[in-house]
Amino acid sequence: MENKISVVVCTYNQEDTIARTLDSILMQQCHVPYEIIIGEDCSTDNTLSICQQYAEHHPGIIRVMANKPNKGVVRNYFDCLLAADGKYIADCAGDDFWTDPLKLEKEVSVMEQHPEVTLVLTRWNWYDEATRQETPCAPPPFSQAIVKGTDALETILTQRDMSVYHLSSSLYAAEAFRKAYAEDAFLFRNNDFATEDISLVFMLARYGDIAYLPDFTMNYSIGKPSVSNLTNHEKLFRFFRQITGLTHYLIEHYNLHTTRTDQFMETRLFALSMHAFRSFNPDLSAEVFRCAEEWHVCLTPRLHTVFFIMRHRWLWRIGLLARKGIVSAKQALR
Repeated sequence: MENKISVVVCTYNQEDTIARTLDSILMQQCHVPYEIIIGEDCSTDNTLSICQQYAEHHPGIIRVMANKPNKGVVRNYFDCLLAADGKYIADCAGDDFWTDPLKLEKEVSVMEQHPEVTLVLTRWNWYDEATRQETPCAPPPFSQAIVKGTDALETILTQRDMSVYHLSSSLYAAEAFRKAYAEDAFLFRNNDFATEDISLVFMLARYGDIAYLPDFTMNYSIGKPSVSNLTNHEKLFRFFRQITGLTHYLIEHYNLHTTRTDQFMETRLFALSMHAFRSFNPDLSAEVFRCAEEWHVCLTPRLHTVFFIMRHRWLWRIGLLARKGIVSAKQALR
């Protein structure tokens, strides 16, 4: 691997934002050279054309991996990582953008000074596309600038509001990823796990330390439809079932059963049961019951209550009507 940085940009149907993303990377001032690998996942708009124009204007820096057919988020992302030549890898999604021209310089300096660090993270802002308003993310849950990765595994698995990390703010060691991939390729190739960040950050933490910088270096785009920003309860159910399945796999495979992880799994199962409840879909309720058995989740009183309601369609209908009335009352009081 060359002593350079490979910046991975995965994109799909982001013609309105991809140029902003690429410009934010190209503005970087870093003593280590970098390449940009674009995983263009068979967009149906002009995203590919824009990416190809950037590659023509920046030969030797930008590589476009034009997928056909569409691979999906997980396969697209990890195929880009496997194609990376750099010693270090950075990440910026096709609708996010970096705001600090020294982002890479700051992060690579940490990794050069601390070879035991496999992952560097910074703070970031939520960026509302409609209002252009920036809202700071919550501070990381660790008090030290560098933490032992294995001490952070439980926290990585049980985060709920993206307060631990954001991959678009990161820089990490390519060698650590390749080692993890060789150890457990299934973890990275299973499309049913739905997301790339949990598995990657978890494994990087197993192989080294995590460094945090207090600087705000990137904006995370919100306000547009995305995989994790859905309104359809059935789609939300599928997405969070896949993520929870990944969490269960990591807990089981790497023996991380603790009180905290057990409570987290119960919370996630309850959230899934509520999505099934709101959708009034018997197939989803049956899937929740199967997940409870497969994941060995202890059924708390609230889970017992939801499960009981969903086993009786007449009671289920009454429950939905009651919930609708409560929601309407709350809105009227605002």
